Amino acid sequence: MMQDYAARKLEVNGIVQGVGFRPFVYNLAHQHGLKGEVANTASGVSIHIEGPLDRMRSFESDLAENPPPLAHVVEISSRFESVKKYPDFSIVKSRGQAQMSTLISPDVSICDDCRRELFDSNDRRYLYPFLNCTNCGPRYTIIDDIPYDRPKTSMRHFKMCAACQFEYDDPTDRRFHAQPNACAECGPHVSLYTNHRESVDTDNPIEKAADFIRQGQIVAVKGLGGYHLVAEAVNGEAVMRLRNRKMRQEKPFAVMSGDLESIRQYARVQPEEEKLLTSIQRPIVLLQKKTPNPISEAVAPRNKYWGVMLPYTPLHYLLFKRGFTALVMTSANLGEEPIAIDNDDAFERLGDIADYFLIHNRDIYLRGDDSIVRHTMGHTRYIRRSRGFVPIPIFLNQAVPPILACGAELKNTICVTKEDKAFLSQHIGDLENMITLDFFKLTVDHLQRILEISPEIIACDMHPDYLSTRFAAEQDGIQKIQVQHHHAHIVSCMAEHKLEGAVIGLSFDGTGYGPDGTVWGGEVLVAEAKQFERAAHLAYVPMPGSTAAIKEPWRLAISYLHDAFGDHFGELDLPILKQIEPQKVKIILEMILKGVNCPRTSSLGRLFDGVAAIVGIRNQVNFEGQAAMELEMLAADDIDSIYDFEWVSGDSIQILPAPIIRGVVQDVQTGLSIAEIGIKFHKTLIALFTEICAGVRRDCDLNRVVLSGGCFQNSILLTGMIHELASRDFEVFAHQRVPTNDGGIALGQAVVAAARFGS
Repeated sequence: MMQDYAARKLEVNGIVQGVGFRPFVYNLAHQHGLKGEVANTASGVSIHIEGPLDRMRSFESDLAENPPPLAHVVEISSRFESVKKYPDFSIVKSRGQAQMSTLISPDVSICDDCRRELFDSNDRRYLYPFLNCTNCGPRYTIIDDIPYDRPKTSMRHFKMCAACQFEYDDPTDRRFHAQPNACAECGPHVSLYTNHRESVDTDNPIEKAADFIRQGQIVAVKGLGGYHLVAEAVNGEAVMRLRNRKMRQEKPFAVMSGDLESIRQYARVQPEEEKLLTSIQRPIVLLQKKTPNPISEAVAPRNKYWGVMLPYTPLHYLLFKRGFTALVMTSANLGEEPIAIDNDDAFERLGDIADYFLIHNRDIYLRGDDSIVRHTMGHTRYIRRSRGFVPIPIFLNQAVPPILACGAELKNTICVTKEDKAFLSQHIGDLENMITLDFFKLTVDHLQRILEISPEIIACDMHPDYLSTRFAAEQDGIQKIQVQHHHAHIVSCMAEHKLEGAVIGLSFDGTGYGPDGTVWGGEVLVAEAKQFERAAHLAYVPMPGSTAAIKEPWRLAISYLHDAFGDHFGELDLPILKQIEPQKVKIILEMILKGVNCPRTSSLGRLFDGVAAIVGIRNQVNFEGQAAMELEMLAADDIDSIYDFEWVSGDSIQILPAPIIRGVVQDVQTGLSIAEIGIKFHKTLIALFTEICAGVRRDCDLNRVVLSGGCFQNSILLTGMIHELASRDFEVFAHQRVPTNDGGIALGQAVVAAARFGS
């Protein structure tokens, strides 16, 4: 038997430190009767095992297939080495700079073991709202610096009691080296206050807060990555009160339910969506509404979907002991400000919104909004990638210089690179005010510190007025590379799919600064990481009033009507021309004719807005993309006809909106329903851009098509483009790991900058 006794060295790379990987290896080795040791190293975890070959093979199989929940194994290398006759298996001290190279894991939901303890009356952590273990709980949002140990986290203020310390020191315990480990005796606690900062006298603050919510009150609840504003979702009056106070008129609210059975009362849940809901990341998942349902329509008006999540902290589960069907759980902020994380700041900013505050004394060092996903075409599609997924890196094809990419203005995230890893930050928000800019700067500093990155390059958008671009310009002693917005979109998708060489890129969104000084957004690019050419685009139309046209789509409707029908468009029998005051229409027409405050746009997002206004969906919007979203929501699914389309060849193909607009107007005048017009419009775009791609393929011998930009959040457009292009034998790539909207653009900026560095 001794001839089968051997030794192997295993090197494991990825997120394998601070996630219980060493005790996992320790217990796995004992389970298989193996000797040796495990240690953290500068690149991951190193394992020496000795024993019978069949047991080592089983050990390696379990290591690869069943790692700890928070681990993210990228690579395992294995080789034979000399037998050292270890007496047992042990965890040894870290080697080299291992502690300083730790990749931090994301914040994730409470695990099943902890949830059982939470409701076990015989457990010492019974009903304790901060229980966690190595496999669950806060990570990224409580870290201040590296190495990742308790003194570098917000748990440094809480000294472990003897029982917690014993668990922390025991490698056979699932709380071994769990930095947030605590109990009611030694850990954080919750308190309940009025919005005047008066303490509410109660023995059970969570239960009392639940009572207030049941009574129709709005409660600000401090969670994992920030505060939520909470109201009962079946209480329409409470939801509308929250809308009015938060000044969020129609943008959908997210809801949380205690279990899947509750969710099924108001939403349809497919198997893939159930997996997303119950995953350790616990994102908000877009689910189709069920009719009838008990949820107030005010939660998500004029929308086919609810944004739904399950509880992910012990505190959430304790709130749902009160038996709520669903609670509105929306980010605690005003307008486009970042969510509140600090208790004093929460009272200051939310005092006019919330009636009560359920707070705790564990500091949040970095905001972490809830992630938002949907399941489309067999894959998860991110709308917002934040809590639960950040800071897991995107792995690149090759090592790149250390880069800081500053992202876009809307839905901003930043990206920093280290070797072959790109770290996309959590959602920062719209860089339109100083408080969000401060959060942006804090995130830049925080990621650079915990990842030990000193950028050699800073990448940013070409738009001179973006706050992120100005920030980049202010940085001294570093090479700056500006990246065109739509090029960054395409390269971000290429990066996550590890595509090299040139592709056909469809980059569709609402706004992006073009090199010619116009507003781009309906672009067909021939792109590679280093450069791009504009193969085709929507023909330009004026945007009367510039950004005012985004908030008032009727202005765009006038522009598209004038483009299609000339000065006589006012003679058309259209509802919109009866709804808008003639004097306002006259002013807009004069602006167009004189070119006053009318930047030109090739944006597909703006075309969606114009069509939505022409067909009578809405003339004004309350949030970005609302008109286009409602056009999608109202579209039918059983119309095969399309509108005529046309383009003009030149240095780049110009796609004319006028034939499509004329077709839409004719259908409006003949009384075709909005649902039928909506689907015809979508299918026209799908057919049109498929034909454009076919032409580019003939000219450039390219067969890979990459889809990116905020318009591809539209499920009809995304699904239709993938189907139609695939039917024409194109290879089609869409986002699966980062958002298709501007939340993924920093990744593209970083990869473009790396390709251009030194050139």
